[in-house]
Amino acid sequence: MTCEGTMLKVPEFWISNLDHIDRQAKTAGRAEVREIARSAGGRPLYAFAYGEKQIMKSTANYSSACGAFDRDCYVPLSGKKPVVLLLGAVHGAEVEGTAALVNLIHCLEEGKDLRGDENEALMKAAEAIRLVIVPVCNPDGRARLPYESVLGMTMKEMRYWFQGTWKDGTLCDYPRCKKVHPIKEASDHLGSYFNDDGVNIMHDNFFRPMARETQAILGLADEEKADFVIQLHGGGNCLNCLLPTHYVTKESLVAVHDLSVLCNERAKREGLAFTICDIPERENGETPPSFNLASALHHVCGAVSAVFESNQHAAGHPGAKLTHDEVYRSHLILFEELFGMASSRCRA
Repeated sequence: MTCEGTMLKVPEFWISNLDHIDRQAKTAGRAEVREIARSAGGRPLYAFAYGEKQIMKSTANYSSACGAFDRDCYVPLSGKKPVVLLLGAVHGAEVEGTAALVNLIHCLEEGKDLRGDENEALMKAAEAIRLVIVPVCNPDGRARLPYESVLGMTMKEMRYWFQGTWKDGTLCDYPRCKKVHPIKEASDHLGSYFNDDGVNIMHDNFFRPMARETQAILGLADEEKADFVIQLHGGGNCLNCLLPTHYVTKESLVAVHDLSVLCNERAKREGLAFTICDIPERENGETPPSFNLASALHHVCGAVSAVFESNQHAAGHPGAKLTHDEVYRSHLILFEELFGMASSRCRA
């Protein structure tokens, strides 16, 4: 399946490929860069860390500390520099966040992004936190997408590259692609949702993780004692949206809601918008909501954990259709408001 003539023209600043990230990892001067794992297909997962890491000794893991009614056994809530963890491309073809993170890293390293913008307010906000960035959490899936961007693809093309096809050649589609997991043996064309073993990292078995990528991501959040963890996904023709996470504390849900409000207020001044989701009721039902990677990240370190779904401009499909510049700008708004919230919450 080809996409010639359907996608939007990709601007020069929009870079999301693995080779570029590999070069960034090898040439970064300000970041502490390390390879946190190798994927199922043997590809590196890089973490770029900015800001001083505080050495904090824990006497218990997060679960046990909560069981002791004393979170300080895991990490003190006061006197701690806020830690923000940004995760890109958990689904390999959802590269909007990866392109934003590539530019964020460039700005932190060179003082300006790939458009030449200095983003002074964002850089000032970043100075107040420890920032850890994993540009691509699923490099196997990313390697299967031969494009820098999916903006302007048809929904059929997105389904092919994202979820893949079954053995009979029909599209796996969403959400049927989650009915078989791991999906590798049931697929003909393996979509970019999955690593090379067919595991969708977003829906791994978090109490016995199958994927080394999942183990590394959870381990990084725990090691860093992250206060905020935001996964950057793509959501078809949705407006920018921070999704409520299931099976987390009310305080975490309120923080995500408040962050959405702050982002929307900022975005409206620029002709953009963020969806503000209601805080959900407690989970229930015969088929309850999924306990997914966002849920697991909260439970491993107590972080405010959420998925950000940005617009993907699916051609011929109803809904919002943003340009590359608007998608990128939406991410910058999220980053600045997130860093500010993290800093203010940890100072309180």
